[in-house]
Amino acid sequence: MAVDMKICSGIVPPPCTRRGAVPKRLKYSDPRFTKEDGLLYVEVDPMGYDTWKLDPVVELLKKGAVGVIPTDTVYALVCDLRNYAAIERLCRIKDIEPSKPLSILCHSFKDIDTYTTGFPRGNDHGLTNIFRVVKHCLPGPYTFILTASKALPKRCIRFGTTTSKYASRKDVGVRMPDDGVCQKLLEMMEAPLISTSVKSPTENEWILDPVIIADVYGKEGLDFVVAAGKRLADPSTVVDMTGDLPRILQQGEGPKQPWMITKDEEAA
Repeated sequence: MAVDMKICSGIVPPPCTRRGAVPKRLKYSDPRFTKEDGLLYVEVDPMGYDTWKLDPVVELLKKGAVGVIPTDTVYALVCDLRNYAAIERLCRIKDIEPSKPLSILCHSFKDIDTYTTGFPRGNDHGLTNIFRVVKHCLPGPYTFILTASKALPKRCIRFGTTTSKYASRKDVGVRMPDDGVCQKLLEMMEAPLISTSVKSPTENEWILDPVIIADVYGKEGLDFVVAAGKRLADPSTVVDMTGDLPRILQQGEGPKQPWMITKDEEAA
């Protein structure tokens, strides 16, 4: 049976997905960051042809909202890195420990150079300019672990509640997704976003359908979902750039490059 949905300025409320429940239509007024407004569900073209629909999402993010956006791999739970309260809310919504590392989504290499010390320019193993080869991977499905710069707010590397022990970190995961919707949103924000991938709270697997994400996390206090179709089943490939050689910590969607080593190769 088709679900009756009202389309208003490109904002589409998701159908209820609970088994046995009667699909219902959610109504939204002009988006304001208040609890009464509920979850904002914005459906956009996966290629990013209608990114004007992101205006209310940007407004919410700048006010401290926590929401879900598409990337070139799985969906990501995001908030403004300049908002400490939003970071705490993100951790509560996903129910993750303060020691759990978070990544930042960047629009450009300028952002990466601003909030980290940048990519290694050379080492004793013949790699004279890592940055040159990295440029062929980004934008793309990689997370690079880099040393955080002083420009990165301390709340991004030290966070938690007033009763928990703060975990100090000098490194941060950096992503530059090859996704038109994500890139446009980052451009409109004029700053990176704190990010963590969206997983099922009860099962160790990714949630790839934005409608299900809205249904599962909406009741946890999520403020918005930007829906751009189903995502890939693999996360990004995580590469540690802080050692002598770029080492793969997690093999994901991004293929291994000749200048990267695996844990097995490092041990050999």
